[in-house]
Amino acid sequence: MTTPRIVVIGAGLGGTIAAYEINGAVGNRAEILMISDSDTYSFVPSNPWVAVRWREPEAIQVHLPPIFAKKRIGFTSAGAKRIHPAEKRVDLNNGESVNYDYLVIATGPDLAFDEIEGFGPNGGHTVSVCHTSHASEAADAFEEFCKNPGPIVVGAAQGASCYGPAYEFALILDTELKRRKIRDKVPMTFVTAEPYIGHLGLDGVGDTKTLLESELRNRHIKWITNARVTSFEAGMAHVEEVADDGSVKSKHDLPFGYSMLLPAFRGVPAVRDIEGLTNPRGFILVDKHQRNPKFPEIFALGVCVAIPPTGPTPVPVGVPKTGFMIESMVTAIAENFVEILDGKEPTHEATWNAVCLADFGDGGVAFVAQPQIPPRNLNWSASGKWVHLAKIGFEKYFLRKVRKGESEPFYEKLALHVMGIRKLKM
Repeated sequence: MTTPRIVVIGAGLGGTIAAYEINGAVGNRAEILMISDSDTYSFVPSNPWVAVRWREPEAIQVHLPPIFAKKRIGFTSAGAKRIHPAEKRVDLNNGESVNYDYLVIATGPDLAFDEIEGFGPNGGHTVSVCHTSHASEAADAFEEFCKNPGPIVVGAAQGASCYGPAYEFALILDTELKRRKIRDKVPMTFVTAEPYIGHLGLDGVGDTKTLLESELRNRHIKWITNARVTSFEAGMAHVEEVADDGSVKSKHDLPFGYSMLLPAFRGVPAVRDIEGLTNPRGFILVDKHQRNPKFPEIFALGVCVAIPPTGPTPVPVGVPKTGFMIESMVTAIAENFVEILDGKEPTHEATWNAVCLADFGDGGVAFVAQPQIPPRNLNWSASGKWVHLAKIGFEKYFLRKVRKGESEPFYEKLALHVMGIRKLKM
């Protein structure tokens, strides 16, 4: 009897810990192979720090091949070109193919900068913190900006499904500009598709509306909600503010010397437009066990998973997949593989709770949502300088675990510890 092969695609936050945890759960009962498009793991939550040079890229990156070799997990950085579910095969970018018995898709998103004219870091007029390489380029642009400061526009475009980093980066910029004593020369505007400040794609958590509005107001950052960006040109963002009935309430031409907006996400080309596997945006369809209904040997986790929005909004707003939520998907999949290899049907489900530490450089906002999608059993948020310190500690903790190849839960253990809320059962 041949040993089944479990292939994991994507060595980001979710895929890396999935490979570790699945390997630990199934032992020598299955062969594990990781397909990545890079030899390097990057701790994406620290990208806003990279963009103002509070971190250098190498400080938040881990070289993966020797770690996977030590864990006896196969690894290739050729990257996945196309998945063929009916054949249980993955074509790689180097022309080779890999067969699988089971597939775990953890690719993260494709960044849809091309959906808005002039948007993005590659040939567009804005910077990005979505990838560490983007954030490094954003740091160079920020240094040039500081030589001749002017207006800044920060936020999240229509269809975005990740809002925390937009708030983080706006307020980190505010903190850094104050340290350089040029904040008085920099008008700032926060532009977001959210129907209100602090919505976060989750219809708010606790009192995030009041907390984040107060932060922006106290730091003299103006905002535009229900915003639909129509285009960017050099030094100018063109934005429509949409009314509740979907009509255009007003138009804004926002000059900028520096701008970063988070884009909408979609599925990566390797999985897009495969009937039964993905929705129209290319996100993977899964059941409550993280399993695709049409191709039951395929599982998915993280940002690439299809989740419907919390409700209708005047401008499209996606749902974030936070680290704690992703971690619970990983554990459910690992435990389900144990059952599958025992000849049983999978029974484990992800909890889909959310814990977030949003750092502002000199403070921050934290929230806990159980479950992430309302209505909730727990709905809590708080702010303070302790959040900044907690985020630093979390970064060190997480990177240490990745470097050691350890699969124990990261988010639950650390987040509950630093927030001092062990009494809140997740």
